[in-house]
Amino acid sequence: MSWQEIVKKYPEANFLQSPSYAKMNEALGSKTITEDFDGSGHALMIVRDAKRGRYLEIPCGPLINWQDKTLIKKVFQKITKIAEQEKCVFVRLRPQLSATKENLKLLENLGLKKSPMHLAAEHTVMIDLQKTEDELLANMRRQTRYEVRRATKQNIKVEKSNSEEIFKEFHKVQVATAKRQGFIPPDLKTLLAERENLDSVIYIAKTSEGQPIAYGLIIKDGKEGDYYEAASTDLNRKIPGAYALLWQAIKDLKKEGYERFNLWGIAPAGQPNHRYAGVTTFKTGFGGEIIEYVPAHDLIISKVKYLKNLAVETLRKKKRHL
Repeated sequence: MSWQEIVKKYPEANFLQSPSYAKMNEALGSKTITEDFDGSGHALMIVRDAKRGRYLEIPCGPLINWQDKTLIKKVFQKITKIAEQEKCVFVRLRPQLSATKENLKLLENLGLKKSPMHLAAEHTVMIDLQKTEDELLANMRRQTRYEVRRATKQNIKVEKSNSEEIFKEFHKVQVATAKRQGFIPPDLKTLLAERENLDSVIYIAKTSEGQPIAYGLIIKDGKEGDYYEAASTDLNRKIPGAYALLWQAIKDLKKEGYERFNLWGIAPAGQPNHRYAGVTTFKTGFGGEIIEYVPAHDLIISKVKYLKNLAVETLRKKKRHL
């Protein structure tokens, strides 16, 4: 099937299962494998060469009929075979399945174990772009709506660009943002690979004098736009640049025909120390649906080697407040 046919059949698909994402990873030196399971599904698999052990990653996939138990069994037999051929220690996947008891049990019955690390925004906010602009504004939290209007009154301008210069500028600002907020940003090589291979654009909110306030990397594919990365200057603490930026992105994506906007990552309920805790109030204020996908799960291929990986990642998760 073509990617267009896959998106039509599996509307939950996003860019992480796309041919463009495969090209991006290949540009960064990773091997990718695409499997259609004899026309019954789709999975983009990426071979990750980590020091703690090679593994096979399936972000936001596989895309299959999760109600067909016979098909699921065949799909995972194929995935296991591919992982063994690639000499992987384990397979890490995070399907587009809501975190219901039934879905968690389904994965458990397949022999999968909950991963110590997350994969691809397990908790997120999804905005329905098929609503009118008035409906979108009405669905916002009162304070968010106030900040959006305050940005207009302050004459905050929002620009967008796909130039290499803007991506490099964004990287510098994001490095500074990461130091303030305590997260690990992507490196410049990765950002430039995203620019070259994905339908990506950087939005910049500026004061009326042209001073940058906030940046947002938006990636578009299928039916979905994704607020994938962000950065800000010190001005964003006092001026509602991020609000202006996100509202402009929402309006643009709606006009371009996208059906939903994934704000890409919020903290799980009851975890105030989570790395996304600081942006959760901001993102949820835009009134979208809070979605919880099943967490990342691992299919263990080599048990002894996997235990070493488990120890390393469990410690890393604790240090990073994940």
